[in-house]
Amino acid sequence: MPSRQDTPVKSTVVPFDPAEPPDRLKRLGHHDVLERWRGVDRSAHAPRIVAVVGDDEDWTAAALVTARPHTAYLKIVDAVGDVPAAVRAVVAHAHDRELAQVKWEGWTVTSEVAAAAGFAPLSPPLAQPEAASGPAAGHVRWLHDEAVDEPPYYAQTTHFTCGAVTALVAQAHAGRLPRESLDRPAELTLWRDATNFPACEPVGLGVAVRRAWPSSPVTVSLDTDRPVLLGHYPQDEQEWRAVLQETSRAEAGRVGVPIDSRHLPMTAIRSALGRREHVLLLVSLAEMQGFDVPHWVLCHGAVPGAVVIEDPWTNTAAGDTWVDAHLLPVPPPSLDAMSTISPDGFRGAVIIHGPERHTTLPPGQDG
Repeated sequence: MPSRQDTPVKSTVVPFDPAEPPDRLKRLGHHDVLERWRGVDRSAHAPRIVAVVGDDEDWTAAALVTARPHTAYLKIVDAVGDVPAAVRAVVAHAHDRELAQVKWEGWTVTSEVAAAAGFAPLSPPLAQPEAASGPAAGHVRWLHDEAVDEPPYYAQTTHFTCGAVTALVAQAHAGRLPRESLDRPAELTLWRDATNFPACEPVGLGVAVRRAWPSSPVTVSLDTDRPVLLGHYPQDEQEWRAVLQETSRAEAGRVGVPIDSRHLPMTAIRSALGRREHVLLLVSLAEMQGFDVPHWVLCHGAVPGAVVIEDPWTNTAAGDTWVDAHLLPVPPPSLDAMSTISPDGFRGAVIIHGPERHTTLPPGQDG
């Protein structure tokens, strides 16, 4: 017999149009909650109402759910009415879609109510930019039995320090950096050592990680020998940045950072995660956020059907918060597309190995 928190309920799923919210939703009250739902343009994250339908076909509960495109989760922004029933309906909807998890923003829900619905608390962010908006608390319910060890969440405080932040979070997650040391001076110091002005390209980032933590073996995976991330600069600015990238390659040889020029497949990333290694992966934000900007994320875990990442950046204008970006499951085909960087279709990554091993891709491995 299913537990009460999983007892099926009759439900429906409808798009949420902030300009014309359904009358059945308005009758549930909570006008302050509805105003929050309508306060930002969530259209890029496919906002939907999951509603519980009573015997008279009226709604007895409703939840607003959103999610970044090409990911494997649903996020409950709020639930109103019979909240436990609304959450059961959302979880059932997520199961039907074979997703990896449901998250719940802590705007109105207490930790006790979330726990009763099977949700675990998320550790709050260590830092966020002043302009970021989001709930003070968040909760997660995984839809499988495998545990995912939670790293700290730290949001980049500039538009260009994503690479440095992913490296710092990886080292904190691995126990090689105290969590209290994750702060803005550490973020900017590592960025300054890794930057190609202002971005961090894979070789420079790998070298900076190796210099900062000499006991952490690092492999850079980059399947092109040309300078990268320079196409949007004028020719004269490309030239001096290219010189810096060549300097980084020379430095990689001096400090013992191998550069693997083979394509890094998703199977190799999952294998590295299975060895409890960390993969700093260069992606484009086109799939998840709608604009083709290169960006670093941290791959740190895997569950059935998804790689779990930390994204240090959120799109506040779309209602995107740290709850979306933290413990974010992405299906391997989606991550494969995100990390194929245009226009050359290259893939860049920095693999941070454990101190006891240092491995590269087996010859001929593909996926």
